[in-house]
Amino acid sequence: MNSTTQNGFDVLDMKNYRLEKIPQKEKSNFEKKLMLWGTPIAIVAFVLILFFFDLPFLENFDVTKLSKSAAKNFETLGLDKFIFSNKAMLAIFVAAIILWITESIPNYLTSLILIITLVLTKVVPEEEAYAQLGHEVMWLNIMSFVLASMLVATGVAKRFALWFIIKFGKSASSVILSFLVINVVLSLFISATTAKAAILLPVFMVVAAIYGASNGHKNNVGRNILLQNLFQNNMGASSFLTGSGANLLAASLIAGAMGSDIYFSQWLVAAFPVALALMIIGWIIGTKFWFPISKEESKPIIPGGMDSLRKDLSDLGPISFNEIKSIVIFASILLLWVTDKWHGISPTAVAFIGAIVALLPKIGIIKWNDVDIPWHLFLFSAGAYALGAGLKATDLPAILVNASFDALGFDASTPFSLLYIVLTGAMVFSALFMQSKTMRAMIFIPIAIGIATRFNYPIMSLAFPMAMLIEHVYTLPFNSKPAILLYSTNQYSMSDGFKFGFTMQTIAWILSIIMAMTYFKWLGITPNGLF
Repeated sequence: MNSTTQNGFDVLDMKNYRLEKIPQKEKSNFEKKLMLWGTPIAIVAFVLILFFFDLPFLENFDVTKLSKSAAKNFETLGLDKFIFSNKAMLAIFVAAIILWITESIPNYLTSLILIITLVLTKVVPEEEAYAQLGHEVMWLNIMSFVLASMLVATGVAKRFALWFIIKFGKSASSVILSFLVINVVLSLFISATTAKAAILLPVFMVVAAIYGASNGHKNNVGRNILLQNLFQNNMGASSFLTGSGANLLAASLIAGAMGSDIYFSQWLVAAFPVALALMIIGWIIGTKFWFPISKEESKPIIPGGMDSLRKDLSDLGPISFNEIKSIVIFASILLLWVTDKWHGISPTAVAFIGAIVALLPKIGIIKWNDVDIPWHLFLFSAGAYALGAGLKATDLPAILVNASFDALGFDASTPFSLLYIVLTGAMVFSALFMQSKTMRAMIFIPIAIGIATRFNYPIMSLAFPMAMLIEHVYTLPFNSKPAILLYSTNQYSMSDGFKFGFTMQTIAWILSIIMAMTYFKWLGITPNGLF
């Protein structure tokens, strides 16, 4: 039998690792119980909060501390209806969190239920609730999937990944490190982390197989390749304003509160060095401490394994004219993104232009039927945005923050350092139980803005560092779509993912605090004298 074939399965054939061929991982007994009880628990929580619980902090709030939109809503509704609106918002929020975490019903269906419940309880008007599907960030994601499909159709992404691994992947550790560069480069152009994971999945599955991790057999090379790619995927996204829709949403919330834009170049200078440092630290932690690679494991198990990658690259043939056009389009997009501070064209508008050019008859590269857009993800995102609209209309985050801080005894004398440590810690570790980056941005960025305003600190000093922590969604399988996808490959266990992921979350939190005391001060994000 061919050494690359196991029970009729060719471990070096990239076609065997396409998304539709990855088997659905069977849920554990605990996950099955969560699914079973999620819906009734969510319903009970909704009813109790809305109709039975006495919540004094929602009734005894300072009207003068409401945001402008919430104050306007208060004047329109009156006290009683405004209080009911806040209770309804809290009930909807808690029920949605339970359903999203337990996955007792599909996430997109939870979003649809969430949207209509916001309408029926009159938390937000119908027009505003339904309009979230047309949010600016939604359009950026759609255009990004068009551009990602162009990368797949032309083979540019695969060619680059194969070439880089063959060129620089001299050992198991160096191969893993080479994926760091690949993920960063792809993050420049693809704002969907799931799309990036899907593009690279066949490549790193074949690489894992070359080192003996395939078809159910686990080893430390396979653990590192999968977990490092998941981490690098997210950290690559955190490096750039356009790295994910959640980044853009956070930037728009901060810009709206400040009255001035957050630019691509501004985000790049602040976030990229931190993300790069974390990726290098993650590579060291993974390959040297949690999952050390022995000398035996660092040698290819399958004879001619790397030759199979060279053959895949050779099969792509010479670079085509369409690939050159793809590269030109992406280079132009990148140039416009980096220089947005000078020309003022938004990242979404730039992606729009790039997608239109890619789809143009004769001039373009792909047809609409070749574009792979996961609409269920957009329905899920629309629900998260609608949730954010409801939180904004009711000012529930600010009310909860004020009540919590009053109960804790925080006042004007509370040091900035304590607020920063508490907020950034909450943002990082909230990713353990919240699946949606968009939802976390909707919840925590307004909270950071509200706290900065309450304590008379610059909005950027708290909100911007929080925004740069959005992408830490890699510890547990349900933390993000790429995490689910990579976990389903059966190359690592949930405990493996938790060990590595929780370690990196903790390091990221500590590094954010160090940056606030040093680099962020130099950039003017955290003012001198506040830390």
